[in-house]
Amino acid sequence: MADFSRPGSLYGAVDLGARKQALDAQTRRETAGPQAASGASVVDVTEETFTTDVIDRSMTIPVILDLWSPRAPGSAQLSPVLEKVVGDLGGRAVLAKVNVDASPQIAQALRVQAVPTVLAIFQGQAVTGFQQVLPEQEVSRWLDELMGAVEQFYEANPDARPPVAEGEQQEAPPEPPADPDLVAAEQAIDSGDMDAAAEAYQRLLARAPGNEDAKMGLAGVSLIKRTADADPADVQRRLQDPADVAAHLLAADLEMLSGSVDEAFSRIIAVIKRTSGDERDQARRHLLGLFDALPADDPSLAKARRALASALF
Repeated sequence: MADFSRPGSLYGAVDLGARKQALDAQTRRETAGPQAASGASVVDVTEETFTTDVIDRSMTIPVILDLWSPRAPGSAQLSPVLEKVVGDLGGRAVLAKVNVDASPQIAQALRVQAVPTVLAIFQGQAVTGFQQVLPEQEVSRWLDELMGAVEQFYEANPDARPPVAEGEQQEAPPEPPADPDLVAAEQAIDSGDMDAAAEAYQRLLARAPGNEDAKMGLAGVSLIKRTADADPADVQRRLQDPADVAAHLLAADLEMLSGSVDEAFSRIIAVIKRTSGDERDQARRHLLGLFDALPADDPSLAKARRALASALF
């Protein structure tokens, strides 16, 4: 049975724009080459290399210690997430992976009670950590807080900051200023004024029809407006009638907002397959509107477009 739990805001509990950020990060890692993706940022640590790879390196940058075991299902879930979020830092932190089965003395020294366990080592000390499988969003938030604390340490102790290598920039170049209509749209969303947000996105699209951020934002705002008064329990009840097209389209909207993107697309494609005439065209147009809520290179889009073509032709 579908779960139509309601997020408070598209840009809060569920941010479809985060899919675009993840794809951009993946592109940056692939462009940077294999060394940037997994070389310097991820190391396998043993009892013999622990001092060099963890303690010594932690004197200049934080080392994220992933204590894992091939016997622990949670490790298989968490380790790829850690590799991704640490890799996105571009070398500002290191992920050190310790197989506790192969290196039990490390786990004993750190008093690890269960795996997976994650510890942040900085200046030779364990400063924070967690002992559970967390979703990527929470791991990223934890890592952001850690990096913020590290920066505060260096601001208070500037002499401890590692020197910048020759030819390396200490700070990233400033980003270009945000488009004023994008800023206005985000402010309107924060204040709950979806009509004003839609108007701001429409102004930007009038000036720049290909602006993907505006297209995604407008589609997201439309989702929020369509589902604002929806009763998930009533929608669930109406789904018992396959002929209630409106209910199935609204259910797809709720699934989209809850992050079940593939399920939302599959639901509408199923409607397209079993309808004809105006109802079929309504479902098709609704699906194309949902497509706009995702970045053009999202893998879910390619799969859904193929399924749509198969359903139509």
